[in-house]
Parts: sequence; structure tokens; C-alpha cells
Amino acid sequence: MLLRKLLLKPSLPQFPICRTACDIPLKKYDVIVVGGGHAGTEAAAAAARVGAETLLITQKIQTIGTLSCNPSLGGVGKGQLERSSCLGPPAQLDRERYRQFIQTELLATPRLTVLEGSVEDLLLSDPNPDQPGQHRVTGIRLVDGGQPVSSNSVVLTTGTFLSGSLFMGQTTSPGGRIGDPPSCPGLSHSLREKLGLRTGRLRTGTPPRIVKKTVELSLAQIHPPDKQPTPFSYLNKKTHCKPEEQLPCYLTHTTPGVERVVMEGLRLNSHIQQDTKGPRYCPSIESRVLRFPGRSHQVWLEPEGLTSDLLYPQGLSMTLPPELQLRLLREIPALQRAEIQTPGYGVQYDFVCPTQLSPSLQVKRVQGLFLAGQINGTTGYEEAAAQGLWAGVNAGRTALSLPALSLSRTQSYIGVLIDDLVCRGVTEPYRMFTSRAEFRTALRPDNADLRLSPRGFEEIGCVSAHRYEEAVRVRDSLRDALSALRSISMSSTRWREKMGDVNVSESRSTMPSALDLLQYNGVTFEMLASAFPECLSMYLEFSQRLKIEAIYLPHCERQKREMERMREEESLSLPLDVDYFSLPISLSQEVREVLDHARPHTLGAATRLPGMTPAAIVHLLNYVRKSGQERHEERSQRIEMTAFEKEGGL
Repeated sequence: MLLRKLLLKPSLPQFPICRTACDIPLKKYDVIVVGGGHAGTEAAAAAARVGAETLLITQKIQTIGTLSCNPSLGGVGKGQLERSSCLGPPAQLDRERYRQFIQTELLATPRLTVLEGSVEDLLLSDPNPDQPGQHRVTGIRLVDGGQPVSSNSVVLTTGTFLSGSLFMGQTTSPGGRIGDPPSCPGLSHSLREKLGLRTGRLRTGTPPRIVKKTVELSLAQIHPPDKQPTPFSYLNKKTHCKPEEQLPCYLTHTTPGVERVVMEGLRLNSHIQQDTKGPRYCPSIESRVLRFPGRSHQVWLEPEGLTSDLLYPQGLSMTLPPELQLRLLREIPALQRAEIQTPGYGVQYDFVCPTQLSPSLQVKRVQGLFLAGQINGTTGYEEAAAQGLWAGVNAGRTALSLPALSLSRTQSYIGVLIDDLVCRGVTEPYRMFTSRAEFRTALRPDNADLRLSPRGFEEIGCVSAHRYEEAVRVRDSLRDALSALRSISMSSTRWREKMGDVNVSESRSTMPSALDLLQYNGVTFEMLASAFPECLSMYLEFSQRLKIEAIYLPHCERQKREMERMREEESLSLPLDVDYFSLPISLSQEVREVLDHARPHTLGAATRLPGMTPAAIVHLLNYVRKSGQERHEERSQRIEMTAFEKEGGL
């Protein structure tokens, strides 16, 4: 974990900021983006970058870029999404610097105007008589005075603010985030009544913020930051944060006392009593206790910033009354004297069933209307930002009379995310995991620039020339380096003589190449470059990436063959009486529940069940093949025994 310095010198905004509706320039915009969270900021920037005159409408300009929940980005699956948007693996963030950084970047984007206000309704053209039920969006109507603003495309990124309600104990109030009101109920009404879209209700929550000086950090396990942090962007060679500035995180655990407080407070906790679905993979402490009684749970104490006096207790999202929240915290030894600055709370909000969207994230029955973020049933900063990027690109292209684009599952994690949403829908807040991607060994954070930058520049137009040129340079250099590694081959005996202590296996290849050698533990590209300086020394800057390419090469090839085999054999029958909960294979509890409920007849039918992961399908395929082989052998033995008995036996 590390804390990165995201902003050096804030610059002044370089384009219009409108504090009231009266300040809006009297013109028709190409794209209007509603919402200034992670999805909204990405959508607005992407639309402007592809050449569309864009208006971003947000309730408070000063909250643009706010990290509403945890002060971190990335992680397993999420880091891949971030790298697809030119970010990267996990990182702790400084809340204030991050907010300032996002605002500075956004407010310096050409062709972008920001308006502080709320949207009352969507403006729609009359339905096309030749296409019943089809509409076209023509803009929005503001709450302040009902002023209309025209546009060719609209992107809704309302997050938890769409008819949002806040919960704390038995107290409920309207809002999408503490201190901020929900979006106008007229917008929810339009989506349901005017457009006939299917909507649902989801919930999420956030933990209390703890005063750092009241925590006994010596009673928690320290986790220092990375000694050599990896920058988010491929264009950065190092991070700005000095080693001595970085702050550690701390790990502690819940106790039986935490469970007692949760159980005592259930009758006072209206949020947890609701039937509304919450995030399975980021549940509240109440949900964890109810689902896994008697278990101790991890609690990460994360710094909120370099100069902040607050800690964020990751894993303790809760909606108990404030006095019980304090009691619960103090049941943990490291928090026995903790003081709360802001209590935790829950949020319930409307979402639109995402199967009503096309792969461009445009509503199928409304031309020019795009949805991105938690309004599509997802959870998490990264999932929201990824959708915002793609919705903004397509909203801009549609407004400029260009065809909308889609991303294949084989191209990026954004493609996997969107395909899951529009094809399978959601029954609970969706979170990205690497297991959702069939080709995850090829869709890695380290090669996202090579996979996506050329398309982003040449076809989409949202990648700068500088970034594109760097990606092309890296791509060509890696290609040449891999070719050079393949060209160097010799016998295992010669390799052992050349590489000294490296134990080269004679069974792998009669003439291993240098690329084969690079797959060995302990063999680095620097070692090979030292042995063959005339061929390899010019590629030393890519040593780490070449090592990764070498390690993943056989896995990528094996996975492609495995997926081809799966497609060929998806008609395999599944036993209808199988007990999925006791299968001795690697399946998550979620997948077992889905299979047990649906009882698919074939492997192909199982692949299309909501919640099924590619990894689970592969495990299921191997199980079916193995059990089928065992049944065949058992049947053969019975036939042989019967024949033996008929002949008289012994």
C-alpha cells in the first residue's frame, strides 16, 4: 500500500464555471453530463476530448472528485479497470489532494463547461411513429426556474443520488451523501414513467471516520508503504511523493464484543432490516456478523491523507445509531479509546436495470441517452469511472454523428464489465474481479497501454498524441526485444555454462531460447543482457515488462486452448441431481448458490447464468469431463463383471 502525491501546484480553472442557471452560455451543447462523481468526471472529460462541446452539471462544484467512501483506488480486478483508463494497481490516496487534482485537470479541459445545479427532468422528442416507444433525448430541464438546456446527448451519472435516502439507526433522511441532497425525484419519475425503464433499489454504506490521535496504533499490525511505488500512468517514471512522506496502513481485527454490539443494535438499525440488496463483496459489519457468526473480521486502518488527522476503518461500514457505533469501535483493542469525527451511515438509491442498455451504454429505447456508474447497478470508484469513460466517448461520438463503439471482452476489463452488465444484468451491486475475464492472463495492467492506446488515438480520438507515440515506441521495442530473445537459442548444456548457477532443465526443450530462460525463477533480463550485450542491452528499460511477458506466455497460450475447448464442449450435460455445495472443486459460494438455484441442463446454459464466472465454468467443465470418465470406467467394470459372472466366475 502506498500514498501518492497527486497534485503539486493547483492551477486556476481555464474554462467557464457557471454558479447559476443564468450564467449558462446560450447555445446548444453536444453533450450534457449529469453528476460530478467518478463516472461523471470521466464522462465529461472523455466527451470533450473526442471533440464534443460538453456541459457538466453537478450539485456542488467543490465536491467534484470527492472520494465518498474509502481513500484508495485499485486492487484485484479494479486495478485492471484503472489501468485500462491509464491508471494502475492499488494505491492509498490523499483525499484533499485527489479532489484538487481531479478538479484542476477537469477545469483545464478544453470544450468543457461546468454548471452548479440540479436536473429536474429530461427533454425528449416526440416518439417516432415508425418506431413505437422510441424517443430521442434533446436536453435537460433544470430545477432552478425550470430552464431548459439543449443537447444532442445526455449522460446520467447520478451515483447514489438518484432518489437517495440516508440511514443511521432508525433515522432516515433524503440524500445521496452526507451533507448533500438527492437528485430531483422528477428524474427517477421520467426514467420509469416516461421512458418505461425497469428500475430497482440498491444499498451501500460507509464506516465512521476515526480521530487518528485517539487510536492505539501500537496494538495494530503495521503495513508499510511500497519502497518503490509504481506510478499510475505509463507516462510517469516515478511518483512525486517522497519516501519519507508516505504513510503506512494498519491491520486489526474484530472481537466477540463487536458481534455482541451488532446483535444488540439490530432492532435499532432500520437499514440492515431492509430487503434491499447491498454489496456482497464490501458488506457492512452488521451483514458480516449475521452471515458469519463467531468469525473475526479484518479491519484496515487507512490514513485519509498526508496531513489529515483521520483514519478510515476499512471493513467497518455500519448504520447503527452513533452511540452504538462508538461502543462497537471500542470493543477492538486498538480502538478502545477511539473518538468518532463522522458516524457511518447507509444509502439506498435507485438504479436502472442495465440489460436495457446497448454495449455503448446508450439506453436502447432512447437515442442519445447514456447511463454510467452506480445508476447501472455497479459499486466502486473504478467500475464507475470505467463506465463513465466509455459512455462519454460514445455520447460525444453520437452527438457528432459518428457511430457508437463497443469493446470486446477479449480487449479489456472495461469490455468485460460492460458486457456483463448489458447481457447478464445485476441482482446485487456489481463488482469487478479478475475471475470475470476469460482472457485475464492477457488483459494485464502492465500491457493495457499496448492494447488500448493505439485504438484510443487512431479510432476513438480520446488519447493524446504524446501518449500514443510513447505506446507505439514501447510496443515496437518490446516486439523487437522478444524477437531478439527468441533468436538466441542453444543446448541446455551450453546455457548452464553461460548462465552459471541457473539449473536449466533438459526436459523443457532441446534448444531453449533466451525467452525460455527468462521464464525461470531467478533469471532476470539484466542477466541475459549481460551475457548477450550486443543483442539485448538496448532493451534494459523494459526488463520488468519482458520478464512479465515471458512468465505469462505459456499461460496465455494454454488459456486460449482451454477456452476453445470450452466452446466446443459447452453442450455437455450437467447432472440435474448434483449437490453443488459439496462439489470438490474451486467454486465460490456465490457461484454454488447460482447453480443450485438455476439447475442448468448444459454447460452452455451455465455460462449464461448471472453471476457465473469464466473460471467457474472451466472448473465445472473439468469436473464434468472427469466425472464422465469415471462413470464410463465404472460402467465398463460393471459390464466386465457381469460377463465374468455369466461365464461362471471362480
